[in-house]
Amino acid sequence: MKKYKVTLTAAERQELSQLIASGKAAAQKLTHARILLKADAGPGGPAWTDQRIAQALEVNVTTVQRFVEQGVEAALVRKKQDHPSRPPKLDGAAEARLIALACSAPPEGRKAWTLQLLADKLVELEVVDSVSYETVRQVLKKTSSSRT
Repeated sequence: MKKYKVTLTAAERQELSQLIASGKAAAQKLTHARILLKADAGPGGPAWTDQRIAQALEVNVTTVQRFVEQGVEAALVRKKQDHPSRPPKLDGAAEARLIALACSAPPEGRKAWTLQLLADKLVELEVVDSVSYETVRQVLKKTSSSRT
């Protein structure tokens, strides 16, 4: 039994069919397009049950119901997070401090700053409690500086 009825317009049906035929989209997006096409109860649509779609496309029934409820746009466009999974380690002030440090003279006995040295120095200066060299690399990559 279907809780929600999907009725696609001819244009939506054609857009989804072209998306699948081209195959040039993320696999998840293509699966979502297939779910909507199989659920289509409009003229010419197969109007499959949620269970049949889930079995045929090897997805969970709740996945089918979610995309049937939310419609075409929500199924094809990934929802942005309301807030990131974890806050950034370095805020704007800490990033500025890192860039200034990277542009300064390297420690005595060193020819240049390494990412690990920069990370250690940020902790030593108590800019942050801890930071990985990868975070340092990503911040420096965002700048146009070619110091590292």
